[in-house]
Amino acid sequence: MTQQTKEMNPPTRLMMTPGPSSVDARVYRALAAPIVGHLDPWFKGMMDDVQVLLKQVFQTDNRTTFPLSASGSGGIEASVLNLLEQGEEALICVNGVFSERMAIIAEHTPAKITRVEAPYGQAVNPEDVRSAGKGKKIKMIGLAHGETSTGVLSNIDAYRKVADELGALLVVDTVATLAGAPVNVDKQRIDICFSGTQKAMSAPPGMSPITVGPRAEEAIRNRKTKVQSWYFDLNSAMNYWGKDRLYHHTPPISLIYALHEALRIVVEEGLEARWERHRQNLLAMVAGLEAMGLGMFVKNPAERLPTVTAVMIPEGIDDVKVRNQLLDEFNIEIAGGFGPIKGKIWRVGLMGHVSQKANVLFFLAAFEKVLLENGYRAPAGAGVAAAIKNYTQMETAAAVSR
Repeated sequence: MTQQTKEMNPPTRLMMTPGPSSVDARVYRALAAPIVGHLDPWFKGMMDDVQVLLKQVFQTDNRTTFPLSASGSGGIEASVLNLLEQGEEALICVNGVFSERMAIIAEHTPAKITRVEAPYGQAVNPEDVRSAGKGKKIKMIGLAHGETSTGVLSNIDAYRKVADELGALLVVDTVATLAGAPVNVDKQRIDICFSGTQKAMSAPPGMSPITVGPRAEEAIRNRKTKVQSWYFDLNSAMNYWGKDRLYHHTPPISLIYALHEALRIVVEEGLEARWERHRQNLLAMVAGLEAMGLGMFVKNPAERLPTVTAVMIPEGIDDVKVRNQLLDEFNIEIAGGFGPIKGKIWRVGLMGHVSQKANVLFFLAAFEKVLLENGYRAPAGAGVAAAIKNYTQMETAAAVSR
């Protein structure tokens, strides 16, 4: 007997996770647009627009700039596998789960991989990278600009300097930062930069925008052996996104529609205005959480990721119970830690469309209520009051500077 299933009716959540983030209504409308063929002339023209918009958001003139049909992990794989061959060496900066994933993927290649590590909650010291590469011929240095698992932001420029000294290509994971924190591929001379659509760009998950600079392109063209992956071989994948639009695979057409609209929203707002919005909401969020007596996992304010805030879980408070209550009562979804910091932190996302003053204040009020009912007592209203004070101070300072 065939069993009947109910019509799908997902709940509407406020996605304050480290990804995916909630999306604008305009992006939902784009998802509902009619499907056309992936070799349709109209669709090919729309692909041109997507590439133009991506170049603006990456701030690059790189010829090879397009969205991979994959998650951010696919972006890692494409970046690493296309560069590394037998007899080469790479340094991977590891300070969390996703930077470690880059190392794990690199270790699948025949190249020699050295992990340069830092404790969770800190950025990898560039001096340690320099020391690890001293006297060696290093092909690539890889790092996560924003380590989503810990809320750490790393300074790209410091690693670029080390890469120049070592003659290495620089590969940067901007999955958690693109369109939410300053990234300028050309000025910062990033050789391969990849991201994910579901975070600060506020598009649905399933695509990994990537841009490849001239030096990295040359290295890929001059490989002595085939890339280990057919699907992620940038030489062939780019044939579809190149001027000839040669068939490679069937891309997720509706997701590309959605990405197109999400990128239009980013460019309309302006990158600098968007970065500043994320910065201000981070500062207000942190002010509110600290006023509630909660500690930040990332101690150095300069290393705090503006899109993901890692909050220490107070002694005796149940991580999962708090998150479930937030979800059940307020439709707010946040994330816990995983790996060695599971049960030790909450990760609160302020990404793209979600990074709004109203959401910060709503979350702080809801969080205080839930924590109180779970045995943690903060001064009543302290979180919201501190965030409002912080916003007022920033608004006053901005008015004076004008």
